[in-house]
Amino acid sequence: MMFDKGLTTFMIVATSLVMLMTPGLAFFYGGLGCKKNILSIMMQSFVSLGITTILWISFGYSMCFSGTLVDGNDFFGIIGNFDKAFLNGVTASTPLSADRNFPEYIFVAYQMMFAIITPALITGAFINRVTFKAYVIFLVLWQIFVYYPFVHMVWGGGILAEWGVLDFAGGITVHATAGFAALASVFFVGSRAEKNSGPNNIPLVAIGTSLLWFGWYGFNAGSELDVDAVTAQAFLNTDVAASVAAITWLGIEWTTGKKRPTFIGLMTGAVAGLATITPAAGYVTLGTAMFIGLCAGMVCYQAVKFVERQRWDDALDVWGVHGIGGVLGTILLGLFGTTAVNANGSDGLFFGGGFSFFLKQITAIIFASAWGFVFTWGMLKTINRFVPVKVGRMDEKKGLDLGYHGEVARQ
Repeated sequence: MMFDKGLTTFMIVATSLVMLMTPGLAFFYGGLGCKKNILSIMMQSFVSLGITTILWISFGYSMCFSGTLVDGNDFFGIIGNFDKAFLNGVTASTPLSADRNFPEYIFVAYQMMFAIITPALITGAFINRVTFKAYVIFLVLWQIFVYYPFVHMVWGGGILAEWGVLDFAGGITVHATAGFAALASVFFVGSRAEKNSGPNNIPLVAIGTSLLWFGWYGFNAGSELDVDAVTAQAFLNTDVAASVAAITWLGIEWTTGKKRPTFIGLMTGAVAGLATITPAAGYVTLGTAMFIGLCAGMVCYQAVKFVERQRWDDALDVWGVHGIGGVLGTILLGLFGTTAVNANGSDGLFFGGGFSFFLKQITAIIFASAWGFVFTWGMLKTINRFVPVKVGRMDEKKGLDLGYHGEVARQ
């Protein structure tokens, strides 16, 4: 089988970039956490690399991308079948499809990187409050009951795809589900004993942000699964939205509250912009991407402040940045999507598409957010019946690095 060498190379690079995002997230969270819990929060990201890979190859990929609602060989359009368990029938010579002439193996790996980072996003909300054993169980169950169904429903030929819902690179499947799962976990585990501890290493946060931003080009541009004009559009839209959101967040900080521009604010704003443009990256114009970045900076900033006023202990602002970012981007796609950018997309409300597509996007994002929240709460409650989810106060005060892993990041 002769593959398109250029496309194959591009997808290998995109896959590698998305893989780099998980270590980037580990650095980002590790720098934001207190020094007693640097390794524990970083380990929660890195362990997903191993466990998720095993799950994905064993049955995760098959549950997401085997069977479709139209063909009637999935389970009610919610989850796929097990025809490709352990990559049955897929070899190094198998093309993804007739019009995507690169090895399916690469697509398996590419989508696996999404599966790896999505549950890792949640961990920033409950930093230094969840036992490692409970987290490992949660990691497995959350993917099976939350992530896999939404990937199939949106990207794998399931019910939301057939309904016409769009999500270019994961506003629904990744950010909304993880963000609202994070909020549920915050409510379940409660507040930290030392809630006011600040970042332990801001340069480490900068390294993490850089790796996330860099990897996000593969996350968004690679989601076109081709090298064409839409790929270029998604690439530039990603950078522009992140840049505008970063400066918007910085400007709000500078002119309100303590009236000081902070490095943490600049970086948090960039991540908010990246999360918000994700569902729309390959469906909107460059001007819309700038507007989405502006909205991301303003709305996600206010979401974070709302959490602070409510005294919800979302330690690293997962809900405010990723959850609200995913919701906002999905809704804005319903308003500003245009087939002039992507013929495979839909026209939003402001581009002559009427209310139908817009309402579908809103319904889908409410559904995903509610599913992520309710299933996460239920999972944690069930896990807690067998394995303690929340760490003891003494372990929390001592720090999880030493108490659970017998290691310290800094002497």
